[in-house]
Amino acid sequence: MQRHVQPLRRFVILALMLSGALAGCAPAAGSGPTAPDAPVRTLSGEVTYRQRVALPAGAVVTVTLNDVSLADAPATTLATATITTQGENVPIPFTLTYDPARIVEKHSYAVSARITIDGKLSWITATRHGVLTRGQPSDAVTIVLQPASAPASS
Repeated sequence: MQRHVQPLRRFVILALMLSGALAGCAPAAGSGPTAPDAPVRTLSGEVTYRQRVALPAGAVVTVTLNDVSLADAPATTLATATITTQGENVPIPFTLTYDPARIVEKHSYAVSARITIDGKLSWITATRHGVLTRGQPSDAVTIVLQPASAPASS
């Protein structure tokens, strides 16, 4: 009887280990694109501009990830990040969190940004910054902004 206990013990231990490993692989009940524990991805980068102008504390940087596939329709926003500055200057780092299930490989995606100061638009994206598909970057994106209006000449 003693001879059969050892193999049985190994079998029970192995079965417990496998059941624990498989439980970690099984989808959680109710999981799906809308579940709180649904997988998410992040897209990080920085917002900057070339002019040597300091941002005041309280400037609001808004970065969006958009599906820009349809030329004759408004872009669909997939993620937005809003950063209120505390006196730091550019580059301002950002992280967008998005649902990878909403990304279609054949679509085109772009990030854009804007900076408002005291509610007035001061800086804006002037060129397209493609991301995620079609060979575009999926991280470490630099968004270069332009002044929203040309300075008045004197």
